[in-house]
Amino acid sequence: MTGKYLVINCDDFGQSPAMNAAIMHLLEEGLVSSATIMAPAPAFREAAEWCRKREQPNIGLHLTLTSEFEALRFPSLTGGASLHDDSGHMYRTVEEFERSADTADVMRELTAQYEAVRASGVQITHADNHMGSLYGMATGRSHIPHVLRWCARRSLPFRLFRKVDPADPLLGPMPGVERAAAKASALAGVLGVALPDYLLSHPFEKRDGETYESFKQMLIDKLYRLPFGICETYIHPGVDDPWMRRAIPHWEKRVWEFRLMMDDDFRYAIRDAGVTLVDYTFIRRHGRESRMRAGARLAASALRR
Repeated sequence: MTGKYLVINCDDFGQSPAMNAAIMHLLEEGLVSSATIMAPAPAFREAAEWCRKREQPNIGLHLTLTSEFEALRFPSLTGGASLHDDSGHMYRTVEEFERSADTADVMRELTAQYEAVRASGVQITHADNHMGSLYGMATGRSHIPHVLRWCARRSLPFRLFRKVDPADPLLGPMPGVERAAAKASALAGVLGVALPDYLLSHPFEKRDGETYESFKQMLIDKLYRLPFGICETYIHPGVDDPWMRRAIPHWEKRVWEFRLMMDDDFRYAIRDAGVTLVDYTFIRRHGRESRMRAGARLAASALRR
């Protein structure tokens, strides 16, 4: 694919009223590609009802197996014993989840979240994963093969990646990530699960000395260096309100992400850099690898073990 295509997804829809307000506005104004909704989170009902009333397209499922903020803890939908810490909430960190979660409990929970979103009247267009807990990045204990089969049975594209951008601050320096991505994306191809080509990240936290203007320039620079193919990046926008200031660490970054999507400079840069904003309908059409080619890649990867 020779063009530059970008999905901008809003993660954490349903996490809190502050996040809901920002994401609803961005979806309503068509300033982002999509959002992914968190079925176990406290503000899920508000988000789902808004989507149902507006018949909002481009809503995915944010597969949620961690509950990281001290002021915003919640349990799983299924109550699986291996999915909770001693407080009765989902684990705060990905490492805790990877070390403790039983695969059968995980898959029952994913199905319950899927069914809860469907029962709310929201049509699910794709799936992704809150905090990357299913990828095995903390301890190497990945649930991705099970999740890809789960997505295939539901015809859901999934947020994964075929290639790694060396400049990506999260994935680029990670040892072995390219080989793991090649193997997982080959399995996705065999199963018929559509994927983006690249996943692009940026730091969640506000860094020392960082300002809104420096943050904006960093993301605008990324637009001009975007790889050819289908890229996805994700944001966690929130409105500036007293609750979020008290409860969410690095809340400023969420407010900046909300502001950036409405910033004329950023909107101009998308056009000027020759980037086409797309959604998961585009990935569903163009993000599948031929099964024969994917099977050959998967076999080659098995031989290299």
